[in-house]
Amino acid sequence: MKNVVVIGSNGKSGRLIVEELVNRGFDVTGISHGNENKSQAQHYVSKDLFDLTKEDVAHADVVVSAFGTWTEGTLPLHVKVVNHISDLLSGTDKRFLVVGGAGSLYVDDAHTVQLLNTTEFPVQFRPLAQAQTDALEQLRKRDDVRWTFVSPAADFQADGERAGRYILAGEKFTVNSKGESVLSYADYAIAFADEIEKGNHIRERISVLGE
Repeated sequence: MKNVVVIGSNGKSGRLIVEELVNRGFDVTGISHGNENKSQAQHYVSKDLFDLTKEDVAHADVVVSAFGTWTEGTLPLHVKVVNHISDLLSGTDKRFLVVGGAGSLYVDDAHTVQLLNTTEFPVQFRPLAQAQTDALEQLRKRDDVRWTFVSPAADFQADGERAGRYILAGEKFTVNSKGESVLSYADYAIAFADEIEKGNHIRERISVLGE
C-alpha cells in the first residue's frame, strides 16, 4: 500500500483527492490548518506547511500539494510552497504532485504563448494564474525532485458532476469534441489519483479536461 501525504487536505480539491485515494486503498495523511480533519484521510496533522520538516513526510511515497490561495498579498506563497516542499523531498525517490492551474497552458505549438496572456483570459484571474505559472517554472528548475504538475481545464467546476472519465493532455491548451475546456473537481481527482498510481509523467506538466 502506498502512503500519500496530502497538504491542503481540508480544501475543496484536497478533500476530493483524499477521498479518491482512500477509496483505492491508499493510506493517506492529511495536513492542513485547523484542528478538525474535514477529509476522509486516515491520519491528520494540523500544522502550518512552512513548519513541515523532512520527518513529517519521511513515511510518504507521494506528497501532494493541494495548496491554494487567491488574495493579492498571499499569491507569492504559491512559489514559496513548491520550493519548500521540493527542498524537503530533494534527492529522494518520493514523488511530488501539485494541483496546478490552466493559465500556464500554451496556446501555440511552439509553446511561446500561454493562456493567461491571451485576450480571452479573464483579467481578474491573471494574478492567480501568474502565481501558479511562476510555481511551475520553479518546478521546471528542479532535477532533484520527482515532480508532476497537473493543470485542470479552464472552466474548473468545484460542484461539477463526477462523470468518471476525462481526457489527458499535455502542455498545450486542449478542448474536447464540443470545443469546451471544462472539468469538475471530482473528475480532476480521478485523473490525479490515476497519475499517483501510474507515475507516467515524472518532471512533466500534464493537463486534464472533461470529455
